[in-house]
Amino acid sequence: MASRLAVPILLTTSLLATACGADITPASNGESGTVTIENCGRTIEYPEPRRPVAYDMSSTEKMFALGLADRMRGIVMPSTADPSVKRSPWREDYRSVETLSTDVLSLEVVLDAKADWVLAGWESGFSQSRGITPSKLDSLGIRSYQHTESCFNYGSDLVRVPPLEALYTDLRQLGKIFRVEERAQRVVADLKRRARDLRERQPEGTPPRVFIYDSGTDKPFTSGAQAAPDSIVSLAGGRNILHDLAKRWTTVGWESVVRADPEVITVVDYGDEPVEDKIEFLKSFPPLARTPAVRNDRFHVIDYGAAVSGPRNIAAAERLADYLRSIGR
Repeated sequence: MASRLAVPILLTTSLLATACGADITPASNGESGTVTIENCGRTIEYPEPRRPVAYDMSSTEKMFALGLADRMRGIVMPSTADPSVKRSPWREDYRSVETLSTDVLSLEVVLDAKADWVLAGWESGFSQSRGITPSKLDSLGIRSYQHTESCFNYGSDLVRVPPLEALYTDLRQLGKIFRVEERAQRVVADLKRRARDLRERQPEGTPPRVFIYDSGTDKPFTSGAQAAPDSIVSLAGGRNILHDLAKRWTTVGWESVVRADPEVITVVDYGDEPVEDKIEFLKSFPPLARTPAVRNDRFHVIDYGAAVSGPRNIAAAERLADYLRSIGR
């Protein structure tokens, strides 16, 4: 959906400064030149990547936030993310890194790029059905790292990590893998400080009920407790109406949305349908007509690049907090 709404993004100077090049520190595992990382239940020994490839905005902007644009072989960026890329605070970094494909992540693209390392999520990049998995890449001598948020889908015995903690974990782990630990520590410290400020400013009383709407007419596609928007809403002082659903991004029935009686609807803006059309559908959808969100015209737009796990999550929470305050909640 080619959006017509410009979504302002609030980022501190210290976070934006990370796009200007990485602070490289020595390898931290003795003479071997490798670091050992726990990732989605696997213990992996990483040499420093020389030709890394990142998939989608979640991966790419974590790399950019750590100042690693000039060390990347390329990115795979679905065309639906293009409007969000143009709104990103790392627009110049996007221009400086080769886009290898505007489709989904594939083994062919990775091999053609002669990549030695791949960053993606499980079922959001890596895929059993499409034949590009960490184990398959291992067999080809290519290391990989999965977003901690997506470990939830990767194995039922894995500990569920709250989305923001998953983000911090990824930034710290990537800092170790790329030998930019000090930079990663600074980025994480800044994000945590801003998150703490948001929590301290939350108003007393019952949090407003927020429905996160990604897409879908027959059934809505939305965020459960294991995806970044749940933490964004919570930090902003609201409550995701599907917070009790132990899922990441998922489809639910409209009945559950109507029953929750949302007071605010947060609409995700990306490139396959104009966000105005999504809002118009929600306003005209009869089952939602009696909800406070529709009756009071309370729609808040969140950019796709801020809704996926990444360094823009806190800025998204700051914007939503401002919106909730503006409507008296």
